[in-house]
Amino acid sequence: MNSTTGFTKSASGIIKAIESGSKHLLIRRFTLFYPQKKLKFVGDGYQFDPQKGVGIAGTRGRHILFHEKCTGCQLCAITCEGIAEAIEMVKITESWKQNKKSIMPQIDYGKCVFCGLCVDACPFYALYMTNDYELAAFTKTHLIYTPAQLAVKPQYDGTVEIKIDDRGAYHG
Repeated sequence: MNSTTGFTKSASGIIKAIESGSKHLLIRRFTLFYPQKKLKFVGDGYQFDPQKGVGIAGTRGRHILFHEKCTGCQLCAITCEGIAEAIEMVKITESWKQNKKSIMPQIDYGKCVFCGLCVDACPFYALYMTNDYELAAFTKTHLIYTPAQLAVKPQYDGTVEIKIDDRGAYHG
């Protein structure tokens, strides 16, 4: 009697496993052949809306710095002090009329945790986070982005777009 109940339990378990596996046979896999195919995120990246007091959803990637808006107030660096200490204010050679101190943020992506608090702290909308997620480097010094490097807008040449439905994320 015990052997038949044990057999039916194991048989039903095998049938459930085959059933579960067969559901996923016809679904396209999420695996990409990187770097031949790259993700293309929809949207502008993570931003902060101070009127509503909330962050606007988006991917938290490399920062972009708008030099004409930065006043050198250091709020981004002060915010980052207790978390990652990834932002350092550095002297810049060119002078901007709104930035009398001639200092701008420099970000060390080896230390950055991509929390987005520096974007939230910027009252002049000078700092945003883009969808650029390719930040690999061979040395630690190449992970330090100067204000001039942060001003360069990322080039999006990705061909794969992420789609999300009730079953999860997949690419088209």
